[in-house]
Amino acid sequence: MQSANIPEVRLGIVAVSRDCFPIALSTQRRQNIAAACKAKGLELYECPVTVENENDMKKAVADLRAAGCNALTVFLGNFGPETPETLLAKYFHGPCMFVAAAEGDGDLINGRGDAYCGMLNCSYNLGMRHLKAYIPEYPVGTAEELADKMAEFVPVARAILGVRGLKIITFGPRPQDFFACNAPIKGLYELGVEVEENSELDLLVSYRKHANDPRIPEVCADMAAEMGEGKYYPDLLARMAQFELTLLDWAEEHKGSRKYVAFADKCWPAFPEEFGFEPCYVNSRLAARGIPVACEVDIYGALSEYIGLCVSGDAVTLLDINNSVPGYIYKEDIAGKFNYSLTDTFMGFHCGNTPSCKMCADRAVKYQLIQHRLLEPEGSEPDFTRGTLEGDIAPSDITFYRLQCDSEGVLRAYIAQGEVLPVATRSFGGIGVFAIPEMGRFYRHVLIQKRYPHHGAVAFAHCGKALFEVFKYLGVQDIAYNQPKALPYPTENPFA
Repeated sequence: MQSANIPEVRLGIVAVSRDCFPIALSTQRRQNIAAACKAKGLELYECPVTVENENDMKKAVADLRAAGCNALTVFLGNFGPETPETLLAKYFHGPCMFVAAAEGDGDLINGRGDAYCGMLNCSYNLGMRHLKAYIPEYPVGTAEELADKMAEFVPVARAILGVRGLKIITFGPRPQDFFACNAPIKGLYELGVEVEENSELDLLVSYRKHANDPRIPEVCADMAAEMGEGKYYPDLLARMAQFELTLLDWAEEHKGSRKYVAFADKCWPAFPEEFGFEPCYVNSRLAARGIPVACEVDIYGALSEYIGLCVSGDAVTLLDINNSVPGYIYKEDIAGKFNYSLTDTFMGFHCGNTPSCKMCADRAVKYQLIQHRLLEPEGSEPDFTRGTLEGDIAPSDITFYRLQCDSEGVLRAYIAQGEVLPVATRSFGGIGVFAIPEMGRFYRHVLIQKRYPHHGAVAFAHCGKALFEVFKYLGVQDIAYNQPKALPYPTENPFA
């Protein structure tokens, strides 16, 4: 996805060298990594300064800044100088990764670098200085191996940069009896995220000012082309286009000092009657262009979506962990065809905020059945409750995840990989049959036990590895995942 709402990572590499080791070990090994990155198609800026002391460190930081780098690999080509190499993480303005050279490209007398040892002291010094850094699971390797690790660092760096430059714009308080959709914003400020909270009236006033906006016909045409004839309400397009332009203009005018924006908007019960439609389809369109719009003023849902967007580089969505799969559907369409138990499956649902590109071909703009029951006269044709994007979500690998601040103000997260099955849901809304190994146990001992809300963010790829590293870098101490049966949860009853 090419989106102006996520950072473009400009990765640099700087080699460090302890002055009692040959500097050529680090310099040549850095050049080998640069060549390996080029061969793999990874764009990289190679800093010409090899850092042996603090003055070198200052020169390297200045050079990297002048080159436009916003993410950095610090490479221990030999044991490395502990103070200047870790001060790079302090004075460089973006996320830093630390890796070390494996031996094998020379003799083990004059050509041994001892970087395996140096990485230990590097980590120790980072800790003493309370500096954050990304260190891969195994941070030592050949040039080709380290090039692969640097490629894995890019989406992590993109998410870190995105969070640092993010403003979440909200409209309205959370709906009554949906307390879980909001949470203390203390955790957002700890992460460096800005929040702008507004009234629904602010949004309504801005929406009315966009009436007769000359751009509306162009947006209407784009909506019609996206959905296809017979898949939308022609009389509704102008209203929805007016709202889309309202949100886009608000984002641009209210970024302030920030580069990136996500929304968390109140969408019921007052919204449809006052605006004349449900906002779901518009929300889906913004998500498809890299601007997440979380339903029900779910601020941490918006943050989670944005992180997944940065990590996957693709559109994401926010869904209710909604209902169990009926036994008859499991027997007809899953049992014997897929290696999942009934409790491994569930249905993820929302009214219609999932981008159309992630849905099956029969998706269409429809009306919100539950809101129609609640807000419009019984037996009447749907009017202002129209505007959802409904249909089954297309089969895909997925990662279900969330970053949340709990009621005590503590940040915690969960990650679970799985898939959307090619199984018809026989239901309404934007919905899919999801399968995650050991979901039943995960549901009980993570989602319920740790009091997570019903919303989960969905990335349409297996990106748990990168998400885990992002959450670690952000300082999240509790990162839960769907543990295998051989690894019981602390609260799991061993006698059950």
